[in-house]
Amino acid sequence: MTTNLTIGAVLAEGAQRLTGASETPWLDAELLLAHVLGESRTRLKSHPERAVDPRQVASYFEAVDRRAAGEPLAYLTGRREFWSLPLAVTPAVLVPRPETELVVERALALCQKPSASVADLGTGSGAIAIALASERPGWKIVATDASEEALSVARGNAAALAPGRIEFLQGAWFAPLAGRRFDLIVSNPPYVADGDPILAQPPLCHEPRSALVAGEDGLSCLREIIRDAPQHLHRGGWIVLEHGATQAADVARELVARGFGHVRSHRDLAGHERVTEGQWDPPPTRTA
Repeated sequence: MTTNLTIGAVLAEGAQRLTGASETPWLDAELLLAHVLGESRTRLKSHPERAVDPRQVASYFEAVDRRAAGEPLAYLTGRREFWSLPLAVTPAVLVPRPETELVVERALALCQKPSASVADLGTGSGAIAIALASERPGWKIVATDASEEALSVARGNAAALAPGRIEFLQGAWFAPLAGRRFDLIVSNPPYVADGDPILAQPPLCHEPRSALVAGEDGLSCLREIIRDAPQHLHRGGWIVLEHGATQAADVARELVARGFGHVRSHRDLAGHERVTEGQWDPPPTRTA
């Protein structure tokens, strides 16, 4: 460990330790030191000659080493930006990812009514629900999750970013929503196959397994949501689902088989088919 305890020297060693372990070693080093010192990256850069308390240096390098071992940066800082919103994050929830913003984009494009009823299934940190609430103040949004720990994180985020705007209910998928119908259903459910080697690798090995794994083929949660969605959608309502990069065709097939129309998949910024949507608009029931 460096004996020079200035901000510049500490940052340089932090970035060196992260080189090869992170795609953005300098950025991670700065974010971790800013978190430990409780100040902005701008202030760090403007005063690189400033001395750092040895106890804070020790805490910093502990965090750096955890990051170098693959622990998500968001768990170390307790924060992650999503849809330009600063979300609190703990190991009880998945770290919100940029590709999930595509769910928000599609939801806003499909439902442009100033007032609508929306369900976010498996809300986790509350990222999708809070992003939608920030864009559509008139929407009535309910978010469910089987994990009370996750709901605690989501409620805290909503209290800070969308107070009084989202209803949170504990339960798996539609379980807490008996008898309720919506204009829009969104979800980023688990979609990794049980036994996939990626589960043992960073960052997934640090994230909650229950929020990642969905049966032998990774599709069990998506199938369950698609199966039950029609009884919770108004006629003409939409469902928007995130899934794995190779699962678009399977998800589209499940939606069509269940009776959804206008089924389409959309690519994320990396070019992967990441989100699939469908509209519930069955033909009118004929009467004799």
